[in-house]
Amino acid sequence: MLIQPVGRGRMLMGRLSKGTDLLISLTELCVHENIRLGVIRAIGAVTRARLGFYHQEQRTYKYLEFNNPCEIISLEGNISLKDGQPFVHAHIALMSADGSMIGGHLAEGTEVFACEYVITELLHEQERDFERVFDEATGLYLWPMDNQ
Repeated sequence: MLIQPVGRGRMLMGRLSKGTDLLISLTELCVHENIRLGVIRAIGAVTRARLGFYHQEQRTYKYLEFNNPCEIISLEGNISLKDGQPFVHAHIALMSADGSMIGGHLAEGTEVFACEYVITELLHEQERDFERVFDEATGLYLWPMDNQ
């Protein structure tokens, strides 16, 4: 189990530009603002989406593309380090015009129509405590356990 106390740093609110890639834009923002640990939320709409589902037994992501406008019902995620750089890990729930819902792991290829975000920077004396490492048990890059 990983339990680490963190403090709160800056809180940033803003809007992403229409036509940009949602994941790339959020990542670039974190790099530009040097946010190395934090939480992220967003609402808005996308013109198309690319979402991932992790197949646990196969240890691979399957990506689905949705080429229709959708409302962002919720985007929740975290920011930590991967290979020494800010890394955004987010999941997103979307609703299409007929009210059907889709969701999954946010992937590159999701195009912003309108997006308002809130990022809360977190502070920790040893931010490397949250640098993602390969986890043999899951096949994913996760935060290390406290005994590693």
